[in-house]
Amino acid sequence: MWNTLHPNVRIRIINSFLTRMVGGAIFPFMAIYFTHHLGAALAGLLLMLLVAVQFVAGLYGGGLADAWGRRRTLLAGEVLKVAAFAALLLANLHAPLPWLTFATLVAINVANGLINPAAEAMLVDVSTPETRTFMYSVNYWAINASLLIGTLLGGWLYQDHFQALLAGLLGMSFVTLFLAWTRMSETLGGPRPTRAEVRGRMGPGPLLRSYAQVVGDRAYLLFLLGFVLLMSIEMGRQNFIPVHLAQDFPTQALFGVPLTGVKAMSLMTAINTVMIVLFTIPASRWVQGRDLRRVMAAGFLLFTAGFAGLNGSAHLGTLMLASVVLSIGELLYVPSRQTLLADLIPEDRRGAYLAVNGQTFTLGKWIAALGVPLGAQIGAGGMLAAVLLTGVAATALSLAGLRRPAAPARVPVPESV
Repeated sequence: MWNTLHPNVRIRIINSFLTRMVGGAIFPFMAIYFTHHLGAALAGLLLMLLVAVQFVAGLYGGGLADAWGRRRTLLAGEVLKVAAFAALLLANLHAPLPWLTFATLVAINVANGLINPAAEAMLVDVSTPETRTFMYSVNYWAINASLLIGTLLGGWLYQDHFQALLAGLLGMSFVTLFLAWTRMSETLGGPRPTRAEVRGRMGPGPLLRSYAQVVGDRAYLLFLLGFVLLMSIEMGRQNFIPVHLAQDFPTQALFGVPLTGVKAMSLMTAINTVMIVLFTIPASRWVQGRDLRRVMAAGFLLFTAGFAGLNGSAHLGTLMLASVVLSIGELLYVPSRQTLLADLIPEDRRGAYLAVNGQTFTLGKWIAALGVPLGAQIGAGGMLAAVLLTGVAATALSLAGLRRPAAPARVPVPESV
């Protein structure tokens, strides 16, 4: 079925895989980099600023993709990334320059804010309801496989071969720019807008009005709010769950190997990642042709049940079973929710709608950050109950958002465009 996908989709998935594979070996370790060179307090502030930059850039990029075109917005981001990665390499070629490194990361986050909404809108433009489940499943598999490879590369190479990783990232960015430039076509319909028209639509007033229309779409907001709550559960991996396991998990043996709470957390993450990589394609084939609302709801609830187990238990067998359950839930809800999301979005505002959808992960992170102080007050049992209630609410809100009829379908852009 890979060959049946539009060339834009195939190139997007390949580019995403290549970029995340090398980026996954570098960017997760930047907190260590800034803490080492600038101190923990300042490092935390800088990382928060980077999240804010990508938040704003993503909103602007979504509007630009609707006004200027998907391909042009995406290429602008790719060119900016090449320049930023080159500067990042120069900033760390000899003596590290942490402030120049931070400036390059700001530029990289701006580039991602341009690329991601444009690419997501492009995927919807050239797909049909029949092909989207498979398309999103393959894309999700590529993301997880690349992050798995990138994490392994980073663990082995970051400390002693940081410059080599940066050089690899720069080289990969040239490859992705070349592929996007030569193999991707424009998918935004209508005549090419003039510069004056683009400037008119991208001013503060028109941009705010565009997003006001998105915010005014009650059904869409309910659907997104449900996902924000679900993401707040998942982001517990980075907040309460590791604290809970570090404090409450007694050293236990697995095949004779003693596991601490920290090592157990790594094992749970590995189980999840391996299951996603191995079973994404079979799961997508099973999902096709079924009632996607029911599949999504089942996925949400299984995902919630698994994370409730991680929050409430300190028994190794229970934790491993919970990781399997949440992985099954993830395999079910990811392709079904993405397909349903595409059906909700009006054709003429896909960039803006998908840009807002992209912020659900940021909002989920902010809510999940409350897990550590909340868990200190209510304990593991209380967090288990809180996760279950949150997951049920997430499912109910998402289903409520789907009661609105789907947006009118559009004939896909022919491959020859």
